[in-house]
Amino acid sequence: MKTSDLSKRLAAAVFAASLSTGASAQQKDSFSIAWTIYAGWVPWQYAEDQGIMKKWADKYDIQVDIVQVNDYIESINQYTAGQFDGVTATSMDGLAIPSASGIDTTALIVGDYSNGNDGLVSKDATSIGGLEDETVYLVELSVSHYLLARALASVGLEERDLSVMNISDADLVSAFQTDDVRHVATWNPLLTEVESFPGATKLFDSSQIPGHIKDLTLVKTETLAANPKLGKALVGAWYETMSILESDTPEGEDARAFLGELSGTDQQGYEAQLAGMKMFWEPQMSVDFINSEEAFAAMDSVRQFSFDKGLLGQGAMSPDFVGIEFPDGTIMGDEGNVKLRFNDDYMAMGAAGEL
Repeated sequence: MKTSDLSKRLAAAVFAASLSTGASAQQKDSFSIAWTIYAGWVPWQYAEDQGIMKKWADKYDIQVDIVQVNDYIESINQYTAGQFDGVTATSMDGLAIPSASGIDTTALIVGDYSNGNDGLVSKDATSIGGLEDETVYLVELSVSHYLLARALASVGLEERDLSVMNISDADLVSAFQTDDVRHVATWNPLLTEVESFPGATKLFDSSQIPGHIKDLTLVKTETLAANPKLGKALVGAWYETMSILESDTPEGEDARAFLGELSGTDQQGYEAQLAGMKMFWEPQMSVDFINSEEAFAAMDSVRQFSFDKGLLGQGAMSPDFVGIEFPDGTIMGDEGNVKLRFNDDYMAMGAAGEL
């Protein structure tokens, strides 16, 4: 899911700018939202298959197509280039790809944050300090890379105190089974597999940085402004799906089994992934979180990492390059270049029963 590659991130910027800069969104009645396989996003397929999305779209006389894209970063690049009206992404990738490319983007739904689904595992070290002068394998510039940076900072170390080796998520588990690879950072379900290796120790996980790895549904700000019905339909469908997914009912069990199979596992495996996430089952939970000091501080940390790794582009002279707006109007970064917005209006409508 969360694979990141700098060249792929930045390749979309010029093309997207040529398509999207200066374009004015208009009212329309048909929209498309891209998603990729991950525990926090597969519920969109359930909403599609069970007619929940259609029910809410019909309520507002629009059509919403939920489209699966096999490559996570490519889905965000396609959104950035104007091929989709919305996309599922982490907060870091939403900042580093569309927003840094000049695409004004709104986080319409804050669905969850990783609360143990991302981790750092070693065959040898029993503490983070034991990684000094060692080599850690991970998907470079991904949230795993961010997790490692936070883990090192927690004990006063920096990335320069060790070596980082890039590896694809497809190869990581098999590589960890060899003698050469001793330490890895990754996400579930890969994390569960490497953690079960005999003698392996989990040194750090995302539960120690709550709120930092957020899973979002993003939409273009201009599109949302011109078509508020889209926001209402998406939020209504999402939280109806959440109410089913969390329920201790036959319908809830069937939903989790369906999503487990869709995710390449089963009901038990999917429920284990959910346990490693802080799910915002109700819209008020999302509203409360995104208005918290915790969320603000986490986003500040994410943008600092993104700048340090060059993810904000060559024109970025500081982490302030991209302005990030929060629900209360507070802006982090350049007020003249606000390109990522956390808007809780529609989630608040859902919480108030006004959709």
